[in-house]
Parts: sequence; structure tokens; C-alpha cells
Amino acid sequence: MCGPATTQGGLFVAVPCLQKLCCRAPPPPRPEYDVVCIGLSGAGKTSLLSRLCNEISDGTVPTTGFSIKAVPFEDAILNVKELGGAESIKKYWSRYYQGSQGVVFVLNSAASDEEMEASRSELHSAMQHPQLCTLPFLILANYQDSPAARPVSEPWRMSDQGWDRMLWGAPPSLLHPRTRADDVNMR
Repeated sequence: MCGPATTQGGLFVAVPCLQKLCCRAPPPPRPEYDVVCIGLSGAGKTSLLSRLCNEISDGTVPTTGFSIKAVPFEDAILNVKELGGAESIKKYWSRYYQGSQGVVFVLNSAASDEEMEASRSELHSAMQHPQLCTLPFLILANYQDSPAARPVSEPWRMSDQGWDRMLWGAPPSLLHPRTRADDVNMR
């Protein structure tokens, strides 16, 4: 209950309730941060963002070009530019880096050694890019529920530089219940 209500001329008046609803200040705006999300094709970038936005991700198709999603959290909003990971698109990634305040790099932890090496190469290129080289990186080892998944500790070997601005982790399974214990390794 909001407070005592009164009756005036046969009308029910709940002045205290109306004052609480109408006269309170709007909530303070949440800070917004611009983040770029990159990784090879099939790494799970689109599924990750769909899950974070509580969207149904049935029939996910590879991103051609880019997509932008506002991912709301309790204390902030992340404006995420997801860039497609196909070879024909990667050469344009740097055009979307300007204004970014952080980088999410998604990799397929169940990928072949060849794909993992390609991910390593893209991660190194991104870390050395002039518009990203000072930004924090969040590196997600996706598909941890796959039997072929490498443990989260293994991708640490992907890079030998910039550890002070990286956070590694494995997201919970995006599409299926976990078959392993959640494994998050953050430094």
C-alpha cells in the first residue's frame, strides 16, 4: 500500500500513491559503453548476443557485415557491434573499431588446430591495431559443452602479450544445458 486513501464526493482518491508514481524523479541514466565483438565465422558471436538480449536464436545464420545490439545490464548498457567473421568481411573489421571502448573476442574452443591458429592470428592482429591496442579485451572460449572443447586454460597459450588487459572465460552453453561444470578462469 502507498498510504492512506480518502474519499471525496464519492470518488476514491489515493493521493500518496499518485504522488509516488507521478512525482518521483526518473531513474538516473545507466552509462553506455561501445564494444566491438569479433571472432572467426562460427565462433558463436551471434548466439552469444542473442542469449544476452534474451532473444530466441533458432536458425542462427552467419552475420554478413555487422549488427548492433544494445545489451542491458543492471548498471550499464553495452552497445555491441558484432562483426561477421567470414574471410570476405574480416578485411573490413578495422572500419568499425573507431569509438570502441572494449573488445569481445569469441573463439570456438572445439575448433581444429588450424582454426585455433587462425583465431590466434586474428587476436594478435586485433591486439596490435592502433585503435584497439590500449583497450581491454574479453576473450570467450565458446562451445565448452562440446566433447572436443579445449579447457579454458589452454587458450591462454594463444597470446604472450597484453595479459594485463585481457579477461578469459567460458560462457555457459548458449544453446544446450552444460555437460561439464562451468569453467571460468579470470585473471
